[in-house]
Amino acid sequence: MALLSTDELKTLIQTVQRPCISLYMPMQKAGPEIRQNPIRFKNIVREAEERLKEMGLDDEETMEWFKQVHQLDTGNFWENQDLGLAIYISPEIFRYYSLPYEFQELVVVNNHFHIKPLLHLLNNDGLFYILALSQNNIRFFEATRYSINEVELQNVPKSLEEALQYDETAKEGQQRIATSKGGTGNSFVQPGSFHGQGSPDRDRHQDDILQFFHMVDAALFDEKLRNKKAPLVLAGVEYLFPIYREANTYQHLVEEGITGNPENLKPEELHAQALPIVDPILQQSEELALAQYQELAGAGTGKTSHDIKDVISSAYYQRVDSLFVPVGQQQWGHFDPETMSVDLHAEPAADDEDLLNFAAVYTIVNGGTVYAVEPEKVPDEAPVAAIYRY
Repeated sequence: MALLSTDELKTLIQTVQRPCISLYMPMQKAGPEIRQNPIRFKNIVREAEERLKEMGLDDEETMEWFKQVHQLDTGNFWENQDLGLAIYISPEIFRYYSLPYEFQELVVVNNHFHIKPLLHLLNNDGLFYILALSQNNIRFFEATRYSINEVELQNVPKSLEEALQYDETAKEGQQRIATSKGGTGNSFVQPGSFHGQGSPDRDRHQDDILQFFHMVDAALFDEKLRNKKAPLVLAGVEYLFPIYREANTYQHLVEEGITGNPENLKPEELHAQALPIVDPILQQSEELALAQYQELAGAGTGKTSHDIKDVISSAYYQRVDSLFVPVGQQQWGHFDPETMSVDLHAEPAADDEDLLNFAAVYTIVNGGTVYAVEPEKVPDEAPVAAIYRY
């Protein structure tokens, strides 16, 4: 079972193959109703198999497609479930997630995965980051209100010793970052880069830490935080916080941090301490976006729309900055990028897709933010609404 993260979500979003199969089902966790879980599972798998047969696949091909899915149907699998189950199958991908959110039962077979039901977890329910700082180890976590996942960093220096090397100029109070062991191709080190004399307000070691944090910030921004808006919480010994803030360039760094040596804390402990810090911020982001929509719409700026056809094409052409889509609803149809035409259907026809999911996918791919909200919270009581970049 994979851990849900924005990197995982990007993998699903960027998968464009045929067929991409998305399965969602609610789960019962207690009582006699839990016996319904395997039955529901078999029903949605059977429905997906029928969809493949309608596309022209024979029984042998269909059986091969769902071989891994059928292998999930064991007692141990059903004993370790949460409120919702999501499964994704394509020619190159097989993923499933047990999640703390009750999905509507849904089967979608299309050219890309149907990810809209996940957005409620990753946006509304609180995407945030934790950066655990120490001189001996740097760890980065991606979290929601319900989960935490450590993210492997490729080009971020992991320790002060790894990041900083000195030459003879250091004796004169001038610091140089030498070539890393990985060579000049490593993004967090540039040979011969001088950073001036030490500050009179702190000792030499603090200057070293500052240079280390400059490298961490630059590499982390390039690798994980560029175009992101989620809060970032620091965890570490308190005297490190002002030094890191001096180096920081990420606009959404939270003022309050988790104090103490993070090397002694498990991911679950970091998560528990971070939640009270970020929760007020997470609640504000959606409300601020909704207020911004009303303000721009009221001023007649032309930077908002609740016309579904206009929003669909604008999402595809990188115009949408913030998108509001209703939880648990679909709008079936087809978008033609060559003619920019949008055809809407009350019921799914052959080769239709959920255009709300389509708009969400392209908004995320193009660096925008998607808010999956209850239907009554979509602005103007519309099926979809958007704030445009221009």
